[in-house]
Amino acid sequence: MMMYKKLFTLSLIFLSLTAWAQKTKKTVFVIADGISADVIERLALPNMGRIIKTGSYTRMTVGGEKGGYSQTPTVSAVGYNSLLTGTWVNKHNVPDNAIKAPNYNYPTIFRLLKDQYPQKKTAIFSSWTDNRTKLLGHQLAATGNLEVDYSFDGYELDTIKFKQDKGRDFMHRIDVQVTADAVATIKNNAPDLSWVYLEYTDDMGHMYGDSPQFEEAVKKLDLQLGKIYDAIAYREQKFNEEWLFVVTTDHGRSEADGKGHGGHSPRQRSTWMISNYAGLNSYPTYYTPTVVDIMPSIARFMNITIPKPQLWEIDGTAFIGPVSIADVTVNYVNGNADISWKNLDNKGTVKVWVSTTNKVKEGAKDEYMLLTEVPVTTKHAFVKLDKYPSLFYKIVLEAQFNATNKWMVLNPKVK
Repeated sequence: MMMYKKLFTLSLIFLSLTAWAQKTKKTVFVIADGISADVIERLALPNMGRIIKTGSYTRMTVGGEKGGYSQTPTVSAVGYNSLLTGTWVNKHNVPDNAIKAPNYNYPTIFRLLKDQYPQKKTAIFSSWTDNRTKLLGHQLAATGNLEVDYSFDGYELDTIKFKQDKGRDFMHRIDVQVTADAVATIKNNAPDLSWVYLEYTDDMGHMYGDSPQFEEAVKKLDLQLGKIYDAIAYREQKFNEEWLFVVTTDHGRSEADGKGHGGHSPRQRSTWMISNYAGLNSYPTYYTPTVVDIMPSIARFMNITIPKPQLWEIDGTAFIGPVSIADVTVNYVNGNADISWKNLDNKGTVKVWVSTTNKVKEGAKDEYMLLTEVPVTTKHAFVKLDKYPSLFYKIVLEAQFNATNKWMVLNPKVK
């Protein structure tokens, strides 16, 4: 009997140690507005540099498929929502900063986290209230009454504390306040998922373009990022937590003078990502990631299981964890679909699914038909569509470690 008691005690100790070893995972992502990749790469930015030294840096792109059905304006709120939902504008329906009618049937990473882990806490730190009220859909019926637990925003409306001036120095002071709020909340409350939005760099870009003023704004941003990074380091040192820190931007700038954006020139589409996560998978090694890749990557890090109907709508590929396929192309050839992909892992098969509806747009489910299943190493499939005549097709490739989707729009009026 004594032996059994000792074994039981040892088992309890082992379980306790195992539980302690499983660190609580938390994420902070920062959107620093309007900085093209070349600027980050040529300036001396010590805080970004120390994050990259232990983590990673990669160029990214925004704007969807240029000239294709997913082409997306390189505009601020559009970029934010592409990150939040992992989809392009043809799905999330935020084509400009007015944010008139977001399609909440494509859930944000905030909503996915709360749906699976209602007890987990979220936070937003931003000059705009629209980021919380319109994009996240705080307390809206359409988002399932999503609750953002900690919110510090709307400082642009406080014209007493942040008196507006033509040089827009007030926006720098707002970013300082947003950073202080984020640092204090991370240190004291440690929300599970936080979004920090910093605007001043874009203001200086619009006013001065490629200039000493713009470069100085980026250097000020670097100081703010250092403070947030230090707050994360504090939590990791003092508590049993593992934090993912991602910093990116929403769009680049024009080639001519750096003042504009919104179009699809290479520099306007050229963005970047800095992260404290060192173990990126092979996907960013062979392909330039896009802003829609961040959402599924956060989901993987946070162990968020995305329901299949939503998973099959995501346009991004995770750069965290194993990935089977990438760089998918689909072409309509005389009643057939010519499909190709690159395989990043040789395990398993690729199932090719097709749907001729877009019911997800209205909050319903699409019906998919399995067309074929081939080894992932085949890298291509040529499938007949004669049984499913349509002017619109959703093609989903389901592999062992990830799924990806493409549309074939034979009539531009069909969406």
